Amino acid sequence: MPRTKEQFEEMRKATRDKIQFAAMQLFVQKGFGSTNVQEIADLADISIGLLYRHYKTKEELFNELVDYSSEGIKEIINLFEQEYSPKKLIKQFVDVVYNDMKNDEELANLLVLLAQSFLSGAANIKQDEIIQLNIKALQATAKLIERGQSLGEFRPGNPYELAEYFYSAIQGLAVMKITLKDRFIMPSPSVITAFLFKEGE
Repeated sequence: MPRTKEQFEEMRKATRDKIQFAAMQLFVQKGFGSTNVQEIADLADISIGLLYRHYKTKEELFNELVDYSSEGIKEIINLFEQEYSPKKLIKQFVDVVYNDMKNDEELANLLVLLAQSFLSGAANIKQDEIIQLNIKALQATAKLIERGQSLGEFRPGNPYELAEYFYSAIQGLAVMKITLKDRFIMPSPSVITAFLFKEGE
């Protein structure tokens, strides 16, 4: 019985998912420059010809993964621009980060991949777009912190500096998770937010 169009589309998506997962693992572990297309195909358990049917170049694949990672930053911006309690929004975000980093490697891989996008030497990487997106995320977070300070929910301090510190801590934890593997212990949400929330809150 011939396959339907929907079945072909499912197979195509499943293959792309395998390629993306394999590429993400290798880019994070070895770096963009040290990863070759044959290694990606081997880890994805497909032929190199099939890989090239989905992605013409390694750069195209890398860029798609960076685009996917960038969507996560846009979601953070949207979350932090909501008119709820700043403390509640930060807690909600940190809980998601905590659970993702504790239970699997996807978030850590995405964060490391975004950082690598500046160091990879890959052609056509949208560095300006990523810089602008990161600045928007910092600005949205700083505004949220400032609003939280005015409501008495957060400690005093320069909101932009606190936002930078917040993301630096999360980025650092992502690198440690990838580096330490099974020996990594994810700090609790209360440890991650201790610099921001007032004593005993």
